[in-house]
Amino acid sequence: MYWIIIIGFMLLSWIISTRLKNKFRKYSKIPIASGMSGAEVAMQMLRDNRIYDVDVTCVPGELTDHYNPANKTVNLSEPVYHGRNAASAAVAAHECGHAVQHATAYSFLEFRSVMVPVQNISNKILNIIFLIGIFGAFAFEIFPFKLVILTIIACYAVITLFSVITLPVELDASKRALAWIDGNRVVNQDEYAMSKDALKWAALTYFVGALSSAVMLFYWVLQYMGMSDD
Repeated sequence: MYWIIIIGFMLLSWIISTRLKNKFRKYSKIPIASGMSGAEVAMQMLRDNRIYDVDVTCVPGELTDHYNPANKTVNLSEPVYHGRNAASAAVAAHECGHAVQHATAYSFLEFRSVMVPVQNISNKILNIIFLIGIFGAFAFEIFPFKLVILTIIACYAVITLFSVITLPVELDASKRALAWIDGNRVVNQDEYAMSKDALKWAALTYFVGALSSAVMLFYWVLQYMGMSDD
């Protein structure tokens, strides 16, 4: 059952990721009427929100776009930074939406930022446990097996909470982005529909991640309850 769940969600994630990439490639071939590049969209949105201490940078890769609150940078992938299409405009504005959240002390973003180190530690602990389980199961004899299961549950609880908190952060950033590019005529009506569709598929990747974490948490809780009944 464990591996069925893992493989099932891996397949679902792959399907959505592939669909997302196809959408971006499709929309990237259609230039927007305003002619603005992703970098220009980002810089204009920051200025309109009176944010002057955030830099817009170009990073290698595809769909590697992100906002870094630590050094206040909007990092756009090369296709988005240079692209002059609805997908580039949407992604650039979305990442600036995170910068606006940061500047306005958006509560969910602040909570998510606090959880980042805890979530990273939880992932590392899970990796160690599963590696031991694969290559050195004898090591579990040192610790009570129930303690191991409880540790897994605690880690998945943190990861699930982090994934759930990420959802409103991403949805709010997209909402801000779409409102801005529409209100400032960065895109026309047809281009707006493309931008909205691209961000919808991007949001689905976060939804699947949250659902996957929740299901795994539920699975290990059931395993622990089963042990308690024995």
